[in-house]
Amino acid sequence: MSIVNLLKNNSKTAFSFEILPPLKGNGFAKVCNTIDKLKEFDPKYINITTHHSETVYRETADGLLRKVQVRKRPGTVAIAAAIQNRYGITAVPHIICKGFSKEETEYALIDLQFLGVTDLLLLRGDANKPEKKPATPGQNHEHTTDLIVQVNQYNQGIDAEGNCFEKPAAPFSYGVACYPEKHEEAPNMDSDIAFLKKKVELGAEYAVTQMFFDNGKYFGFVERCRKEGIHIPIIPGIKPIVLLDQLTVLPRIFRTDIPDALEVELRKCKTDAEAGQVGVEWCIMQCKELIRSGVPSLHFYTLLAIDSVRQIAREIY
Repeated sequence: MSIVNLLKNNSKTAFSFEILPPLKGNGFAKVCNTIDKLKEFDPKYINITTHHSETVYRETADGLLRKVQVRKRPGTVAIAAAIQNRYGITAVPHIICKGFSKEETEYALIDLQFLGVTDLLLLRGDANKPEKKPATPGQNHEHTTDLIVQVNQYNQGIDAEGNCFEKPAAPFSYGVACYPEKHEEAPNMDSDIAFLKKKVELGAEYAVTQMFFDNGKYFGFVERCRKEGIHIPIIPGIKPIVLLDQLTVLPRIFRTDIPDALEVELRKCKTDAEAGQVGVEWCIMQCKELIRSGVPSLHFYTLLAIDSVRQIAREIY
């Protein structure tokens, strides 16, 4: 059952969350520990992030520097399958453009199909660090819309080289990201919404927002989307603040505003524990208002915030 159908069949605001694959050398137990803390709230699906490779330089025995491509968090496909197998909860792996060739994307789709994982979140991927252009133009996707086209073709039985094969019995369904405060590279909100509309026209069934702390930004964004003919579910992404330095770190990295009232309370805090409690209280208030407005789901970003998310979920579910 697709994410949209899971939400339609749910009589109340659904609960879902996002996790990171464990670092190399860590096992599935760490993932299970997170899920075990949150499964009591009946998550309808769990997102699993993926990360493109990074270039590092390592010194060799002869004193020279060797360029190495490193992926610190592989395993998105395997983790997604393991979650569905162990918990019976729909897993939604992230499939991204950055750092992956069309061929690598196709291999991931083949593996996911074999494993029975058919829900995806399609993203461009972070571009925070300067990247060199691919050696062979056309090998990689530059935009989410290009990635959507590849998944659509795969669903139709066409591979990355344009060859035909037997259509998958269970085609992939997918969602995309959206930005209530505008994507950092979009020239304006009208442009950003136009790109979202293009993704919907290509087949995106729902959208999950970047984190935000001002519900007014979310409500205003949804209203503008509806006026532009975008009628898919727009799921609010929620992130509780847990550390004092997130007051400045989150706006810098994620381009999200911190409301004045939240800033005032955080500046009163002397410790991370105090800041974490303020974050929980703010998120509870956020979530209750969003639930009253009838949002289809609340999607929690759990990085560094598992215990806070648990505390919030106990209050609102």
